[in-house]
Amino acid sequence: MLFGWSRAASQLDGQAYDWLFSVNRPENWKPKAMLLAVDEGSLIEIGGARNLRQTLAEALDQVCAAKPLAIAVDLMLSTSEDPKLDAALAASFAKCPSVVLGADIVRDGSQWEEPAPIFRRAAASLGHVHAEPDPVSRQISLEKAVGVKRYWALALEAFRLSKQAGPILETPDDLDVGLTKIPAPRSTARGVYIRYSPSPIPQVTLKELKNNPAASLLFSGKVIFVGYTDQSAARDRLTTPMGQLMTGVEIHANLFETLQQGVFLRDAPVSLPVLLTLAAVAGAGLIFVFLSGSIAWAAAGAWLAFIHFAPQWLYWNDIVLRPAMPLAGIWLATICSASFHYFVIRKQWKKSEADKNRYQQAIHFVTHEMKTPLTAIQGSSEIMSRYKLNEDKQKQIAQMIHSESKRLAGMIQTFLDVERLAEGEIELKRDSFVLSDVLLAALDRARTLAERKEIVVSVGAIPPVQLLGDRELLEYAFYNLLNNAVKYSPEHTGIECNCSIDGAKVRVAIRDQGMGMEPADLKRIFDRFYRSKRAEESGITGTGIGLSIVNEIVSQHEGRIGVESEVGKGSVFTVILPIRVGARLDSEVGNANQRTVTAR
Repeated sequence: MLFGWSRAASQLDGQAYDWLFSVNRPENWKPKAMLLAVDEGSLIEIGGARNLRQTLAEALDQVCAAKPLAIAVDLMLSTSEDPKLDAALAASFAKCPSVVLGADIVRDGSQWEEPAPIFRRAAASLGHVHAEPDPVSRQISLEKAVGVKRYWALALEAFRLSKQAGPILETPDDLDVGLTKIPAPRSTARGVYIRYSPSPIPQVTLKELKNNPAASLLFSGKVIFVGYTDQSAARDRLTTPMGQLMTGVEIHANLFETLQQGVFLRDAPVSLPVLLTLAAVAGAGLIFVFLSGSIAWAAAGAWLAFIHFAPQWLYWNDIVLRPAMPLAGIWLATICSASFHYFVIRKQWKKSEADKNRYQQAIHFVTHEMKTPLTAIQGSSEIMSRYKLNEDKQKQIAQMIHSESKRLAGMIQTFLDVERLAEGEIELKRDSFVLSDVLLAALDRARTLAERKEIVVSVGAIPPVQLLGDRELLEYAFYNLLNNAVKYSPEHTGIECNCSIDGAKVRVAIRDQGMGMEPADLKRIFDRFYRSKRAEESGITGTGIGLSIVNEIVSQHEGRIGVESEVGKGSVFTVILPIRVGARLDSEVGNANQRTVTAR
């Protein structure tokens, strides 16, 4: 809207008006005006401008005999020349009915340049011939004032005299000339849009009239405009909305034709472009709020077309709307709304893809993590059904099936909790617990695999610190790290788990003697489904889900996890977690909290 009142917008508004005028030219009408033109041929014929007054007096004597309705003279007669010639020209003015002489504003705008008194006394009226190009002559002010002196436009005075009307009646919004009401608000200096004639105004040159006196009959019943059409002598050649150069006398004749036809263009109220801009912006926004896909784009295109069509429709109803403001508003609003809509849809699409990936990850997790307990349950049930076992053996196998079933149920619940935590669907538990309880529980769960590979897992002293969070999730995270360390380490090696306090945080480092990783792998090791090339080539089964889940759990506990690794020398995963603020350190909890798991 601010742009709509800028100078650049005014230029665009003018160009839009020129285009509308060019494509909506009025139908041909029978002109009521004619030109008595002083062209190049006429000036050559009469011997230059110094002989113009004598030739003009002779021409007016012939023209007045044809009884024109009025004569408007767009020539500056402000100076006195040869007294005899001036008297002859004044006498010709007196013989002619309804002569209007031109008055102009001097260049510095300080005063009027008026006809000499001898000519003023012979004329019926004076009218200003001042035009203000923008630089295109689209409008003419019907009144001009300098100081206390005011004149109506030359064409308006000629129109009034041709209608034999009395004084012009004024209201703040209109001028009344006889029965004609002219919409010319005082707020616009009585500006009126010129409806240029579809065809050139008919003209007869001084030379033609001198060589053919019978041509004067063409002026019968017409309003005659006298002026220069010579390219060198006419000092007021202006551009029309059609892009043509036109002399001032022709422009005034076209203004007269506009008044004569009584078809006027009005400026739209100042509030209309503002309201249309607000409507355009609101419409563009609502389209992309309530619609989507191709329907939204089609509706936006239709809305754009409608706003672009509004100036044309108003022009058909004789209203001129300055379109820069609403068009800038609709384009800006459409681009912003469409961009926002695009990114919202893209975000929804990404979320949909993420949900799809999560579903696939869930399937992989179930396949990966639940294979072991399901295999144990399946094998045990098969033994019980195939062999006749004693009571103690049956009881042992039943307990194992029960234990693996509980483990399977725990896995499912843990996975679901992790997924819901990642989505922000549930709040993290805020239980207080001791680090050693979680870490040693995870160690007990990893013992079985370590014993099979005869791997020694040693745990250093565990600080007696308390953590705040979800104990089961943290136990799963530590178990996953220990399980990976055992899985990717060769037989008869060792795994170390060391803890230390670093300010208000505790560091838990798990070091193995496994195959290690390349530097490029370290950047993606916590991405879902990512497995290093060495891990895939080793033949060890895995899905690449575990570490991403561990990373999510640690992040939810406001901690972080890092890894250091070297090919052939193993890896160190370090988990850093905040210590519960204000918790009492129980020395007995960490007393000799050192455990070594050895399998031979």
